Amino acid sequence: MSSMNQYILSIDQGTSGTKSLIFSTEGIPVAKGHSALNSQYPQPGFVEQKPEEIYQTVLSSVKKCLEEFSEKGYKISDIQTCGLTNQRETFLLWDQAGRPLTKAIVWQCKRSVKICQRLKKQGWEQEFRERTGLLMDPYFSGSKLLWLIENDKNIKTKLDNDEVFFGTIDTWTLYRLTNGQSYFTDFTNACRTMFFNIHTLQWDSYLLEEFDLQSLHLPEAVHSGHGFGKTNFNELIDHTIPIEGMIGDSHAAAFGEQCLKEGTAKATLGTGSSILMNTGDELYPTVNGLLGTICWSTHKEVTYGLEGAIVSCGSTLEWLKNKLGIFEDVAQIPKIVEDVGSSDGVMILPAFSGMGAPYWNMEIRGTIGGLTFGSDKRHILHAAVETIPFQIRAVSDAIEGATNIKLKELNTDGGISQNELIMQMLSNLLEIKVKNPGFEDVSAWGGAMVAGYKHGIYENLKQLNNLRQIKKMYSPNSSDTDIGHNYSRWKEWIEKELQL
Repeated sequence: MSSMNQYILSIDQGTSGTKSLIFSTEGIPVAKGHSALNSQYPQPGFVEQKPEEIYQTVLSSVKKCLEEFSEKGYKISDIQTCGLTNQRETFLLWDQAGRPLTKAIVWQCKRSVKICQRLKKQGWEQEFRERTGLLMDPYFSGSKLLWLIENDKNIKTKLDNDEVFFGTIDTWTLYRLTNGQSYFTDFTNACRTMFFNIHTLQWDSYLLEEFDLQSLHLPEAVHSGHGFGKTNFNELIDHTIPIEGMIGDSHAAAFGEQCLKEGTAKATLGTGSSILMNTGDELYPTVNGLLGTICWSTHKEVTYGLEGAIVSCGSTLEWLKNKLGIFEDVAQIPKIVEDVGSSDGVMILPAFSGMGAPYWNMEIRGTIGGLTFGSDKRHILHAAVETIPFQIRAVSDAIEGATNIKLKELNTDGGISQNELIMQMLSNLLEIKVKNPGFEDVSAWGGAMVAGYKHGIYENLKQLNNLRQIKKMYSPNSSDTDIGHNYSRWKEWIEKELQL
């Protein structure tokens, strides 16, 4: 292990803001800065952000972080390297001079629904699935890129003239931090665009040619640990720091939570949920709404995974709070749930904006079933809480069925992971240990680990695996003997509702 006076800066550019943290080599955050980011909704289903505002939140958060670092008596010269992690599917286009040609099109944007429907009718879905590992869905960048070309004559003209540069937010941030000198992305971000071949780990020339995108400038796709360039953060410091890690936020969380061995997995539980399991050296096909993907990569290796996205997780509880007034504060949830004891047959299909993995039906909408005259708001809340472990179990079962790899443990992060009641229910239902680092910035930590590993601060994965061992651990117990039976009833009901 390196000496105590070496530190790693990590920038986590998310949908609602940018966080910058400085970590010690032991993984302890010693300084943090945050800058909020706004989204625009120009018409129903459209979600955009201003490219310059994204970049300014990066600089602002870094500035605040460095100021706190210095105020605590640390030396900026001891920061050895920098990692970047980001919202994955959000992208924008710019010209040779670095001027944005579009707003940043956010991953939540649904403008390309009709394009996806058209491509499905034309028989393209299987081709994209086999080549990229992705489903034909507006969630991913590619269909929205096609929408821009079809709907913006200026973009089409510049594309024909070889003047359009494409990038996800990692690429845009890097491009700006290095004054246009570095034009890279990493495998984890590239594999969310719909034009990256997950088998060859290269941009797919066949798809690019078929969709007339040969003249589109694309960043060089490389391992997440790489010499991406150097920056002084627009002269915030008087020297340059190497950027040696770039990795998508979900993959960074998997790396940061030590999902380093086959069969380990992480679940990020926020508004929605992303479950990503390490499948080792083997890339499994995309099936049942599960995406065959890259789990993480370093400068030395690529490890594959299967990912399942759940659309409504914490958002289900937010709906009960904001729209039905069932509770006022999330801290009230455990007492209400424990007092009522069970959902008494009430079940919820949490399809407020469709169902994700393993069902992947974006047309269906939410339902509450099993109501009787004895049902009250407490039973509805209990049923809503249960949908969180139920959905994770459904994804877990689908992953195990697709790979024959038994889930060994589940690492959790995100706001809902702080709810001990839900975490214990999850452990009981999965019948495995559920871990929580007790630390919310795991994506930033994962980005720092990748950069530190590339820089040589860490020598191997074993050394990384020994970091951040202080966690909250949940083991299966007998506190809820009915949860397995309730899950079976819920799953049977869900499948009838979805007509499976």
